Amino acid sequence: MKIKSSAFLFTLFFAISVVAQTAPHFDGQTWWNHIKFLADDKLEGRDTGSRGEREAQKYAVEQLKNAGAEPAGVNGLYQPVKFVSRQIVEEDCSLALIRRDIDKREALTLGDDAIIGTRIMPAPEVEALLVFAGYGLKVPEKNYDDFAGLDLRGKIIVILSGSPSEIPGALASHYQTAAERWKVLRAAGVVGIVTLPNPASMDIPWSRMALNRAHPSMELDYPEFNETEGAKLAVTVNPASAEKFFMGSGHTFEEIAALGKDRKPLPHFPLAVSLAAKTKLNVTRIESANIVAKLPGSDPALKDQYVVLSAHLDHIGIGEPINGDRIYNGAMDNGSGSALVLDMAASFRKNPEKLRRSILLVLVTGEEKGLLGSKYFAAHPTVPPKSIVADVNVDMFLPIVPLKLLTVLGLDDSDLGDRVGEIAESRGVKVQPDPEPLRNLFVRSDQYNFIRHGVPSVIMSVAPQPGTSEQKLFKDWLSQRYHAPSDDVVQPVDLAAAAKYEEIVRALLLNIANGDHRPQWKPDSFFRRYAEPVNIGQ
Repeated sequence: MKIKSSAFLFTLFFAISVVAQTAPHFDGQTWWNHIKFLADDKLEGRDTGSRGEREAQKYAVEQLKNAGAEPAGVNGLYQPVKFVSRQIVEEDCSLALIRRDIDKREALTLGDDAIIGTRIMPAPEVEALLVFAGYGLKVPEKNYDDFAGLDLRGKIIVILSGSPSEIPGALASHYQTAAERWKVLRAAGVVGIVTLPNPASMDIPWSRMALNRAHPSMELDYPEFNETEGAKLAVTVNPASAEKFFMGSGHTFEEIAALGKDRKPLPHFPLAVSLAAKTKLNVTRIESANIVAKLPGSDPALKDQYVVLSAHLDHIGIGEPINGDRIYNGAMDNGSGSALVLDMAASFRKNPEKLRRSILLVLVTGEEKGLLGSKYFAAHPTVPPKSIVADVNVDMFLPIVPLKLLTVLGLDDSDLGDRVGEIAESRGVKVQPDPEPLRNLFVRSDQYNFIRHGVPSVIMSVAPQPGTSEQKLFKDWLSQRYHAPSDDVVQPVDLAAAAKYEEIVRALLLNIANGDHRPQWKPDSFFRRYAEPVNIGQ
């Protein structure tokens, strides 16, 4: 009888242990409660360096401290970051197309026809011939060169956004970044760039793109980050006005856009027009900060290695009104990711786990200005650079439908993709690589800066089931709520999907933190080149 009782008690204890291990750590509601604070009108859209962003940072610091996370910044949990802010004085700016063979000058209307970019510091006056250079890409790994045979010195190039199908998505995205593209253009003597958005891959309509064109842009206020030195002009053109650039060339934008929609090869040719520009900017200096906290590991050999969980806390602030609303609350973008970081810290407090490696919780600033806070952190981390073993980035993961399918950017680049796949599929969730490579999502969030410093990284998002009405829900969300005031707390959300997503992220963090080996790039990944040998324990 004693033996049977012992066996029964053991079985009962084992059953309770299994339930404890599989019991959910998240209900979606605490995550949503954080979003309600971060996306409240009182925070005025959390623009970089604004009062609203500072309030969000204070809230995050308080929540992280309450969760027992340790300071890991420069000043406590803060890592100060300096920016230069540029705001266009549009009434003193102009653009015009000039066709000298027929003595024709056509003024372009700022906002309706085109936007002058301010992420570079434009020259006060520029006039130069235009050359159409296809997708504007040079990809040595694929022997692909849109600039071959073109006379570009002193010219402004015109490109269609996107890439040919022969270039894998991640590779194409990498070479479309401003830094990589400008290396080639500067060497070729190009003075400026005109971008024609591909109508097939525009996330939001032109009317909303142009609405906040006078909103300040920013760059890091440190010489080491000047990646577009020598650029004199950057212009984005309304696809509805793009035909004006092709007059007299023997080609049409309709022809170009049709090829680009299917990622087919594009022709390259000089255009029959020049572009003349006058610009004026107001320049100011602004300071903000990244927030950095630590959940310490306990393994003597591994505790000084770090798994980063990152999200951006900023959004775009107060802008031009849409339906009478001027506050761009940023609930999903990226209150959702920031809330997950805070919820994750609290979950480890409530349900402690033995961590071999440490987890670094990083809430970056300036993502909406061009991934600037993460660019600064990745270059100047608050821990030894080679001690960072992985970055799991959470940005606008959109739990607006039940989570059955997960898009994983970086799925095939490192063994993090394999780990995500196993974890997700054990919870009944399938994974897929980027289904929309034209959108260049791989380089449009903070994981990319970690990748550029050799750190294996992934970013994941809830995905619609192909061939279902869910696809329209996501398309409508992008066209109606992305970077709009309607990305607020009055929108449909699936709390169960958010909770399941959080469970996957938590399991992935534990897998990395407690694994015997740090994540590794796959041998055929393009981004493996950024990795350097490390001396900290494997």
